[in-house]
Amino acid sequence: MFPKSTHQYNGILHLLLHFRWTWIGVLYLDDDNGERFVQNVLPFFSERSICFDFIQRLPKQGFTGEMQKLIEEGLATYKIIMRNTSNVLLIHGEIQTMPVLRLLIAGSVYLDMSSKPGDKVWIMMAQMDFTSFAFQSSWSIDFLQGAISLAVHSKKVSGFREFLQTRNPISEKEDGFIQSFWESVFECFFSENLSEKTCTGFEKLEALPGSLFEVKMTAHSYSMYNAVYAIAHALHHIHSLKFKQKHFLKFKQKIMVKGQRKKLLNQYSWQLHHLLRKVSFNNSAGEQISFDQNGERIVGFDIINWITFSNQSFLKAKVGKIDPYASSKSILSIDDNSIVWPNRFNHTQPISVCNDNCHQGFYKRKKEGKPFCCYDCLPCPEGKISTQKDMDDCVQCPEGQFPNHAKDGCLLKKITYLSYREPLGFGLTILALCLFLITTLMLVIFIKHQGTPIVKANNRNLTYALLISLMLSFLCALLFIGQPRKLTCLFRQSAFGIIFTFAVSCVLAKTIIVVLAFKATKPDSQMRKYMKKPLATSIVFLCSFVQLILCTIWLIITPPFPDFDMHSLAEEILLECNEGSMVMFYCVLSFMSFLALLSFTVAFFARNLPDTFNEAKFITFSMLMFCSVWLTFVPTYLSAKGKYILAVEIFSILASSAGLLICMFLPKSYIILIKPELNNRDQLIRIKN
Repeated sequence: MFPKSTHQYNGILHLLLHFRWTWIGVLYLDDDNGERFVQNVLPFFSERSICFDFIQRLPKQGFTGEMQKLIEEGLATYKIIMRNTSNVLLIHGEIQTMPVLRLLIAGSVYLDMSSKPGDKVWIMMAQMDFTSFAFQSSWSIDFLQGAISLAVHSKKVSGFREFLQTRNPISEKEDGFIQSFWESVFECFFSENLSEKTCTGFEKLEALPGSLFEVKMTAHSYSMYNAVYAIAHALHHIHSLKFKQKHFLKFKQKIMVKGQRKKLLNQYSWQLHHLLRKVSFNNSAGEQISFDQNGERIVGFDIINWITFSNQSFLKAKVGKIDPYASSKSILSIDDNSIVWPNRFNHTQPISVCNDNCHQGFYKRKKEGKPFCCYDCLPCPEGKISTQKDMDDCVQCPEGQFPNHAKDGCLLKKITYLSYREPLGFGLTILALCLFLITTLMLVIFIKHQGTPIVKANNRNLTYALLISLMLSFLCALLFIGQPRKLTCLFRQSAFGIIFTFAVSCVLAKTIIVVLAFKATKPDSQMRKYMKKPLATSIVFLCSFVQLILCTIWLIITPPFPDFDMHSLAEEILLECNEGSMVMFYCVLSFMSFLALLSFTVAFFARNLPDTFNEAKFITFSMLMFCSVWLTFVPTYLSAKGKYILAVEIFSILASSAGLLICMFLPKSYIILIKPELNNRDQLIRIKN
């Protein structure tokens, strides 16, 4: 008559998961059923994320002489229960388990513990029910307040209460059980000893506290009621079989003979068991009773909520049901709002977890040496989020999004680039235009005074070419500002490389001419023949041509193009120019750096040449600044992110060009504009002497 046990265990699992009780204590009866429960069922619970604060055996009920041992074991068990942190206690036992629990709890009054039995939610199996010894009738049952138990589904049987009211030892003199029961619960005796309380036989069962006797039909009684009727229907079926008609009279005779009933049942037991599987009937409560092919009753469970009262009575309220034959989502149906919880939880649903849930923005990390449901909550690392509670790991935001401050959601990245409208881009633009205008002004001054000695010195054509290349380099910096487009991306690095190579080539040519001019002034010098050739033009053309070839190869093989950088910046998408090939980019820089170092080396060794008109010293200082800027550029460029990479390159272009302009042309401009009396050959020679 009891449903398959796996249905009950599966229902309890659904109940625990429904209330999110993942951290529970377990008490089980010390018998074969209890051992099988621990070995077979609890691992199944663990697979579904339930873990256990403790798993403890209940002390086994023994004989009266073992009461002392029972109490000692019970108190030890009670200490384990109360000292652990779980708020839910699952009890696997039988109908005789309840008196043991009451003994255990009654003995706890002698323990100095802050926790009380009623501080936990007790979950009891359907095999258990409330029973107690007569001497326990006055003991408190407050520990059952808010408890939850399963019970085989039952319905109210009409007339049962009235039937109980007619039962008494007077009307049932032949039933020795009723007389013993009567003496036990009413604490009286049917003896004629005047020193003892005498039972009248007409005491009222309704007067007994509910903790001692329930006048309602319990789930266990309902199962027995149905069992009797199932056997009756099976026997009736045997009697009604036509092919057994021959044996029917013998059967009838035997059933009337006293003392032959046992023999009769033994004779037909194999027929009875077979027919029980096929029995199907409606009982007096209107419920259909039937069995499956394995002979197990097809029935679910009621979920019972225990509510206690101060007069030691209690109410078992049905708050839900478990239908093992429904779909997985419909196995459990329960009315959470109708449940009465233990007083400690102030009418709110208890929480029973090893630790608080990890909120959004955090992830779980298991605690060493603890069950799997005990974990620390750590904030998500940079760039990751968690959108649910108790996530095992954080996840990356989708492409084009970034984590919010709480790391529990993603925000869209905004597209950014070095714009003319922002302070950084606007400032660099103004600086580039100012330097361009200053260079243009110097070029005008030098053209206007082209006949003066200070302008004619060291090849004025190279001076004009160098000034023009510096003007172009300042304008070239503007290609790096603004929204990257296909055309600007294609030419800006190439333009920068070619223009700077041309400028450095002019400086190198000027340096070489200074050296050759000094050598040519010596008698019988072979350098005079080189001075007659267009050496400067050849140097500038050759160096610029090599750089032009490198840039052409770059543009043909892997040309730069506009691209989106999704990953460099956490909260922005950088619209940039993809250089196509960083190898070619560094080849262009390397060739330009080689020319700069060569110019600096030649100028450094020629810095002390005794020629008033040589520019070796100025070239040395200018190239020292130029090389310093670009040596600093490389590590800064590699460590910068986003639009600041462009700002570093623009600043390097402007600073190195301004260094050439200041060191090489500012002293000459000073003489031309402020000290014109010094701008003649005789005066300069006199200063030298």
